[in-house]
Amino acid sequence: MRILLTNDDGVHGPGLEVLEAIAGQLSDDVWVVAPETEQSGAARALTLTEPVRVRKAGEQRFAVAGRPSDCVLLGVLELLGERKPDLVLSGVNKGQNIAEDVTFSGTIAGAAMAMQMGVPAIALSQAQNFRFPGSCPFECARTFGAEMIRKVLAAQWPADVLININFPDREPGEVAGVEITRQGHRDERILYVEGRIDLRTNPYYWIGYRSKLSNPPEGTDLRAIYEGRISITPLHLDLTHEATLAAMRAACVPPDFVPPAPALVGRAGPGPE
Repeated sequence: MRILLTNDDGVHGPGLEVLEAIAGQLSDDVWVVAPETEQSGAARALTLTEPVRVRKAGEQRFAVAGRPSDCVLLGVLELLGERKPDLVLSGVNKGQNIAEDVTFSGTIAGAAMAMQMGVPAIALSQAQNFRFPGSCPFECARTFGAEMIRKVLAAQWPADVLININFPDREPGEVAGVEITRQGHRDERILYVEGRIDLRTNPYYWIGYRSKLSNPPEGTDLRAIYEGRISITPLHLDLTHEATLAAMRAACVPPDFVPPAPALVGRAGPGPE
């Protein structure tokens, strides 16, 4: 396999070294195209209003002054040459990407861009701050990463799906198992804003997370990580809420609605013979 690696913690992020070690157990043809600086929370942003600069950072290794989606786009279309990757791995993120996190995660976005371009993709994240507050030991991801990827690849999945793997904040010997999960929804608010004053008396703000546990249902990525299991979640980008479609049609589309005829455009008179 030719494997392309990316992340949102940047080309010097600690999880990227772990991901390279994982990929090295799967292939000897591994490429890295990662952001020059941290892009956490960048979601699926693309750099469209300025040039994207690329720095060669080593053999088969590039640093991109852009977002994770930029990295995958450049990697697949340009930097890897004529042979495209067979697999994209995004991560290993410093922190979990579960529940609502997946919609603004740069790690998930890198995998989503690969999926959009027809390349199978897996996002990997190492949970933190549950058992080891203030630190992020990557040993759980390092120990189980290659094994989980092999099993997922053997299972196969549809072309419009990406796989999201989260490793619990536990030592490898304390992992409670593996669970195939659905995306959860937190019943506790963990985002917060902290206001401060700079030295010129101007206000500014930091946006951050509280490591606050909720009480999610069984079968969710949240519950699996809280209880120390590796969570594997198939994700797709169709955000349509199917249950609401019928109600919206009934409320918004009159049954006898006839669209108006399009206005005629152009000069009057007969057309060409």
